[in-house]
Amino acid sequence: MPAEKKPFSRLPSTVVPVNYNLWLKPCLNQFVFDGKQSINVKVNSATSSVTLNSVDIKIASATFTPDGGATVSSSDISYQVENEKAIIQFPNELATGAGVLEMKFTGELNNKMKGFYRSKYVGGNGEEKFAAVTQFEATDARRCFPCWDPALKATFDTTLVVPKDLVALSNMNVIDESVYSEDAAFKVMKYAQTPVMSTYLLAFVVGEFDYVEDTSSDGVKVRVYTPVGKSVQGQFALEVATKALPFYKDYFDIPYPLAKMDLIAIADFCAGAMENWGLVTYRETALLIDETSSSAHTRQWVALVVSHELAHQWFGNLVTMEWWTHLWLNEGFASFMEYLATDHCHPKFDIWTQFVTHDLVRAMDLDALDNSHPIEIPVGHPDEVDEIFDAISYSKGASVIRMLHNWIGDESFRKGMNAYLKKHAYKNAFTEDLWEALGEASGKPVQQVMTTWTKQMGYPVLDVQIKERTDNSITLSLAQSKFRANSMSKNIDDSASLWSIPVSFSSSSSPQHPVKSILFDTRSIDVTIDDVGKDDWVKVNPGTYGFYRRLPFGRTIFKSIHFNLNRLTFDQTIFKSSHFNLNASSGVAPTTDFLKALAAYENESDYTVWSDVDGKIGTLFSLLWNNDEAHEEFKKFTLKLMPTADKMGWEPKPTEGHLESMLRSLVIRRMGECGCSNTVAESVKRLSSHVSPFDGHCVLSYMRLGCSKNGERNRIERSLGSAKDPELIKEVLDFAMSERVRSNDRIFVIGSVATRHKIGRDLAWKYTK
Repeated sequence: MPAEKKPFSRLPSTVVPVNYNLWLKPCLNQFVFDGKQSINVKVNSATSSVTLNSVDIKIASATFTPDGGATVSSSDISYQVENEKAIIQFPNELATGAGVLEMKFTGELNNKMKGFYRSKYVGGNGEEKFAAVTQFEATDARRCFPCWDPALKATFDTTLVVPKDLVALSNMNVIDESVYSEDAAFKVMKYAQTPVMSTYLLAFVVGEFDYVEDTSSDGVKVRVYTPVGKSVQGQFALEVATKALPFYKDYFDIPYPLAKMDLIAIADFCAGAMENWGLVTYRETALLIDETSSSAHTRQWVALVVSHELAHQWFGNLVTMEWWTHLWLNEGFASFMEYLATDHCHPKFDIWTQFVTHDLVRAMDLDALDNSHPIEIPVGHPDEVDEIFDAISYSKGASVIRMLHNWIGDESFRKGMNAYLKKHAYKNAFTEDLWEALGEASGKPVQQVMTTWTKQMGYPVLDVQIKERTDNSITLSLAQSKFRANSMSKNIDDSASLWSIPVSFSSSSSPQHPVKSILFDTRSIDVTIDDVGKDDWVKVNPGTYGFYRRLPFGRTIFKSIHFNLNRLTFDQTIFKSSHFNLNASSGVAPTTDFLKALAAYENESDYTVWSDVDGKIGTLFSLLWNNDEAHEEFKKFTLKLMPTADKMGWEPKPTEGHLESMLRSLVIRRMGECGCSNTVAESVKRLSSHVSPFDGHCVLSYMRLGCSKNGERNRIERSLGSAKDPELIKEVLDFAMSERVRSNDRIFVIGSVATRHKIGRDLAWKYTK
């Protein structure tokens, strides 16, 4: 019988770290590294063993030297492979107090894109080379050096021994550089001591890189490191970073605590980016902008990702969650703050209008499913951490924080954030610590309210009815219940689900500002709104700040509303679009009603509205794959729905705004997928000017030969699934698994095949199952 899996337990606190003095020498030819470290520790209680986290590390020797005492060597070193621990045994008990734990070890520069790993790139001379890179979040510092990972903070003194012609970076600036005494072809790079921080924020990168640099208005030197020869592609990210850093300094009222901020593009990188303190690592497509080929969407994406990671320098790095249960606190807040900073850096992006469709609606769609989870979910074993790096932690987290920010106001929000960050600087904190600070700043029951949003799954739907109306007032009856997307789940008992909901109301006399706000924390409530005439309208949730839905419209109201969509404001249009989807997806109303509502968007020209509508169109396309006739009819319907393509044209206009450019891309893509003959012909014509002779095989050949522009390569990889020839699709799938596609990009190619049409879906499933 297989051995029973032992329950996970966190490291004992008998011995804890104070400072790591870490020395590493990576070998980029043999993909191994040598290491040694002296750890200043505190022995809290007498013990004869020290337990650390360690994975795939071979500890050659270990000693302990108590303050003022003699050095003692370990008597045994054993490993708990399943629990990722190393146990260093000593012949006698270690007395309480300070001491130094020293060890020598070796490890592998793995190809797993975690821990201390190798990243393949093309060097300045065109040869295939490798960089040594770190990715320690969530629990992979232990793959580089034995450590207390990741809860216990400490300072770090890092020394790297690297080939003298390579760039070597870490969290802090270099304070000493010398020739390696054992080999003059190497240099020794010693870095300044870090602040007290978690192990997952330590970072180092060794390889060939160029950079651009500038200094922010608050005096921080900022560099963006790029592949050799592509430094100009780091200019946009540099501009964002040098604006975002002083913005956060002012917003949090706390200076950025380090002397420098490096941002670096990594070829093989599993995440979008990682907020290592002072050395933020990025996937190349999340940092680099080619002014000749990068799209408006890519520029916006880079601005958001850069702003997100820099927000972490305060929220996550300066103050860190106590345990991964509070992960959402890191990611939800950074996801909210990235919009604030991007709006500050690039107001023309009109980024807050996109928050609703990109984050709030996305989070609602996922959180309405029966297999969702609370924002704050208990994490036992570290293996569970990766499972909660999802849209609930990021997008729902950001959405409820946006709701909280709107409820208590920006002044109280900033005051509370400042108090929280100062009180817990260089320490760990719980979610409740933040609620306490925001509650004290605002005088509102923040913890009582927010607990209902973080500790239970899902969100409420409000049933709002007119109870009474007079010449100058209206009384509404509100009732809340849990919303479920699956109409078959309606018989599940949700009686225990109750939220404290900040609800605002606006009226026709004050459409932009709430005329009344309440905290709805009971099953039902009556609300009277004064100064509302008989002909005035009242809107619930103006600005769509609340993370809740309105009960789906009845059929009669539904039919009357869709005729007036073209006269609604953006805010109302997004609101109605969301609820049309609510009717159709939850089975409350027939899909035909939804299609009639879609027809009313024919004259809409707002990108954010179209982004929401296009997502719903895509969902219907996939649902109709098994009905060829209905699928073709829906394509025709969609083509009639999109007259904006004629207005947009193929070339940008001199006075065109950011959102207009994004709308053009969306419309042309959707019309091409619907088989618009003019769109397909023009697309083929334009592609043929780059790749000739044109066919699907030559596009694959172009990719196999190596497309040098990352943004262009990424777009092509995501479009390969449009092929409908089964043999060509098989070629695409083989290409996805070849060495020509980086392992971190394979999912995009296979996902493209699986989500474009039925043929691809079936072949992708057969290929991967």
